[in-house]
Amino acid sequence: MQWFYLIGLLVGISGLLIIDYRWKLAFWRDAKRTVLTTIVAVLVFVLWDFFGIYVGVFFHGGSQYSLPFRLAPEFPIEEIVFLFLLTYSTLIVYHGVQLWRSRT
Repeated sequence: MQWFYLIGLLVGISGLLIIDYRWKLAFWRDAKRTVLTTIVAVLVFVLWDFFGIYVGVFFHGGSQYSLPFRLAPEFPIEEIVFLFLLTYSTLIVYHGVQLWRSRT
């Protein structure tokens, strides 16, 4: 059961990749810009997380569905995957709305 959260995130990313491939919204539209945007956004969110951990706002509650490994205290491995999913889904929604508005 410890892998359920990570597997769920990866399934979600797989779905986003299929949507992106079908509609050419982010990665298949401009791979270089998508990768750069994703890296910068994930780094900003990681810094935000570390700041939140430092001030005591963010902490890992210890779920039975997450892995017992941490990249840093209170910073689970799955957080990086979640932040990628968050950023990638935002890019897809943004470009999807742009595509929809250009067709109407």
